[in-house]
Amino acid sequence: MKKKQLVVAITGATGIIYAQRLLEVAQQLPEVETHLIISPAGQLTLKQESKISLNQLKSLATYVHNYHDIGNKLSSGSVKTDGMVVVPCSIKTLSSIAHSYDGELITRCADVHLKERRRLILCVRETPLHLGHLRLMTQVAEYGAQIMPLVPAFYHQPQSIDDLVNQSVARIFDQLDIVYPEDIFTPWQGLKS
Repeated sequence: MKKKQLVVAITGATGIIYAQRLLEVAQQLPEVETHLIISPAGQLTLKQESKISLNQLKSLATYVHNYHDIGNKLSSGSVKTDGMVVVPCSIKTLSSIAHSYDGELITRCADVHLKERRRLILCVRETPLHLGHLRLMTQVAEYGAQIMPLVPAFYHQPQSIDDLVNQSVARIFDQLDIVYPEDIFTPWQGLKS
């Protein structure tokens, strides 16, 4: 069975816990290989928001790629991947993707996904949003990217931060047609009577 190749990019926006959990769940899925790229700002956010080290985070991925390696194999459309998630996605990264400014591997890889018509999910993390942010999101959506802000839901009656994070991670996997373990999240069952 051919494994799904998923690029996971981490930028400097708050919300590193989402990327960490996405990688942890993907690690449990034998049919998924992850390619991690983390920006220098993402590394700073990791230190601020998480108790795990950079090496521990990297160990959750199948492969780790250097953010500065613009000549990396992922920078070519000839390398087939099944999708890319930028989680969390900073406004800086969103802006670079919207303007095809491929100055490093995350934005180059995102540009490749757009030009090859592959799935690109941008988990934008900013609030409030001004008109410039909204226009950038519209621009990349017109190019084919999917905007998926990390907005918690409450219909599943979360009891912990993990429950909130798992719901968002499950929705990311849904968008990629990747089946996640049932204990992660139970999809909407309809209104209770």
